[in-house]
Amino acid sequence: QVQLVESGGGLVQAGGSLGLSCAASGSIFNFNAMGWYRQAPGKERELVAVTSDGRINYAASVKGRFTISRDNLKNTVYLQMNSLKPEDTAVYYCNLNTGLRTYWGQGTQVTVSS
Repeated sequence: QVQLVESGGGLVQAGGSLGLSCAASGSIFNFNAMGWYRQAPGKERELVAVTSDGRINYAASVKGRFTISRDNLKNTVYLQMNSLKPEDTAVYYCNLNTGLRTYWGQGTQVTVSS
C-alpha cells in the first residue's frame, strides 16, 4: 500500500517563497511519475509539475518560478515555489502514478496574500 505524506505550505506574501515536500512509502520505483497538482476554490484540479524517470514538465503558469525535484533514495518529491502570486493560492496535492494506479496526498494549503 502506497501512502503519500505532504509537508510545507502555509501563508506567504506575494513575491515570497514556499517549499513543499512529499514522502512516499510503499513500493515505489524511480520510473513512477511523481508530481504536484493544485486546486483553487471553484476550479478543477490542475497539474503544476511532474517528474518521471528524469523528465520534468511544468504548467505554463509556473514555469520559471517553481522547481520540482526528487530524491529517489528517500522516495520524496519537492516543490520549491518562488515569486509566488495570489493566483497560486490553492490546495496543493502530491501525486504518484505507477501506471496502474494513482495515489494522492492529503493536500496542503498554500495561500499567497497580495
